[in-house]
Amino acid sequence: MAPESVGLIGILAMLVLLALKVPVGIAMIAVSVVGYGYIIRPAAALTRLGSDPFTSVTSYAFSVIPLFILMGQFLAHAKLGSDLFSFVNSLFGRYRGGMAMATVGASALFSSVCGSSIATASTMATVSVPEMRKYSYDEGFAAGAAAAGGTLGILIPPSAALVLYGILTEEAIGKLLIAGFLPGIMTAAILMIAAHLVARFRPHLAPVAGAASRPNIWQAFKKTWAVPVIFAISIGGIYGGVFTPTEAGAVGAFLSLLFGVLTGRLSWPSLFAALYQTARVTAVIFLIVVGGKMFGYFLTVTRIPLTLTAYISSMGVAPFLVVFVLFALYFVMGALMDEIAILVIMTPIVYPIITKLGFDGVWFGVLTIMMLLTGLLTPPVGLLSFIVSSLTNVPLNKVYAGVTPFWIALMVSISLVILFPEIALVLPRMMK
Repeated sequence: MAPESVGLIGILAMLVLLALKVPVGIAMIAVSVVGYGYIIRPAAALTRLGSDPFTSVTSYAFSVIPLFILMGQFLAHAKLGSDLFSFVNSLFGRYRGGMAMATVGASALFSSVCGSSIATASTMATVSVPEMRKYSYDEGFAAGAAAAGGTLGILIPPSAALVLYGILTEEAIGKLLIAGFLPGIMTAAILMIAAHLVARFRPHLAPVAGAASRPNIWQAFKKTWAVPVIFAISIGGIYGGVFTPTEAGAVGAFLSLLFGVLTGRLSWPSLFAALYQTARVTAVIFLIVVGGKMFGYFLTVTRIPLTLTAYISSMGVAPFLVVFVLFALYFVMGALMDEIAILVIMTPIVYPIITKLGFDGVWFGVLTIMMLLTGLLTPPVGLLSFIVSSLTNVPLNKVYAGVTPFWIALMVSISLVILFPEIALVLPRMMK
């Protein structure tokens, strides 16, 4: 059997395993071992199975992932979510739909020290949705804002997903993280505008602007100053060439711990909970990384990426048309699969095609993460929609209805980054 045929069968087999709820990492490892053994020889596949899990995750580059996760967990368990919401609400609460705008804005701030969409959505949903209910917001609209804001967690640095993309493609992780900043801020702004427009044109979904009480801006800021300071030191250190990404993660985690301890926000139980969640999330990501690396080796010997690259190059189609086709493919997959699974499955296939067409790998990394954002909201998977629904007791159908305008806003943001690549590339090009 031709290697390409084995590769296609392997991809289909993995999709079947994922549909059967087999963990992503395990599914990729199983398919890779069987397929690699068939094409090369069984002994070679078993040798890789014995060595790849160790060599994949002992790389220095991987140490940044648990450190960024730990930084976010410390601040999440320090219960900064409510203070961030109060601060942003003090700025935007006077506008129609201001509390929904504040939810997105607070999510953006929390994302700047978190790196996880699940943690961001979970934190903000439990804080903002009950508050919006007090002021007669439509619960679907309120939950939709919380879910949409959560998507920023894997775009605004520090982003574990961007780090993972960098590891899979060997692009500079520091540049990838910095590249996500402006697209993340732009996406947050577009989501906030969407919330305001929905509330303006469908006023029954949100109260009159002045109805919600708003805290004093300065008093609210005094409780949240740690977020911009930690972000400026850790991510700013990467931009200025002071820290490597791993060093930035270590500094950020230490400052987050110091803030939680000195302010009394971090008790012993919450400290242990943060450490436990960090270990749990890191273990899941590392298993996926091992599977992704092995799956990449398998695809290499099948020659599928090389064959696809040569075929697309021979077609003579406009490069940007290829990007929009990939956009549509990622969108369909995002509605059916977990976003991390899509990232590790598609990146080894798509990355060689994109670089062969002359596109910048850093730009496409940011674009890839942005294309995954829609899948976090879209049924039937819509992970963040599920999470927000379960945490707030808002029926899932109402959450899906509530995220629709924000889903459109994400499409607008993605299109802008496709049409104007400099949005993502201007800051990395200025790095030292």
